Amino acid sequence: MGDAIGQLLPFAAGIAISPMPIIALVLVLVSPRGRVAGPAFLVGWFAGLVLVGALLLVLAGPTDPSEGGEPADWVSGLKLVLGLLLVALAAKQWRGRPQVGEEPEPPGWMAALDTITPLRAAGLAVVLGSVNPKCLVFIVGGVAAVAQTEIPGSEQAIAWAVFVVIASIGVAVPIVISVALGARAREVLGRLQAWMVQNNAVIMAVMFLLLGVQLVGDAISGLSG
Repeated sequence: MGDAIGQLLPFAAGIAISPMPIIALVLVLVSPRGRVAGPAFLVGWFAGLVLVGALLLVLAGPTDPSEGGEPADWVSGLKLVLGLLLVALAAKQWRGRPQVGEEPEPPGWMAALDTITPLRAAGLAVVLGSVNPKCLVFIVGGVAAVAQTEIPGSEQAIAWAVFVVIASIGVAVPIVISVALGARAREVLGRLQAWMVQNNAVIMAVMFLLLGVQLVGDAISGLSG
């Protein structure tokens, strides 16, 4: 199980530092119903990661290692595809980064967060954390990392619970700030939101590139072993 956790950590970290869910949660927290909608967002986030991960783990099942004890060929093939996809996403994010002095335009749907309800906040969290293609790539990578270790279902569940906790650190931070700082939280959260909006493309480009190169290297090693 330790090997599975070690393999999935980079993917969980990729979701944890993804700026868009954090930006969305900050906007939810400063909305009129933020005290209720914020925790609802966190519940939806957890639920989405748990359910999607569990479904993919069931579909993947344990993988039989290839000869020599290496991961099954399909796992290496999946890593290669994911790695190349992440490198392509890194290039796209980097090209789309705001230039010096340019203010990035936030997505139009963020304007509706001022009046969001707790139920919609939970649904938004599921979409941003589990259905959003950028995060879904990390989830699939984490599932592949767990499945290839051939650990029993109970240990898979524990490993995935670790994934969910680490992947949730990013969205937990604004909640902690809101509770700890009270009235002063709005100013701090506003600065956090502005910084993440400005640096969203660069953060994701670097993370995509690092994980993509790692996955391509692992895939080449597995397929040639």
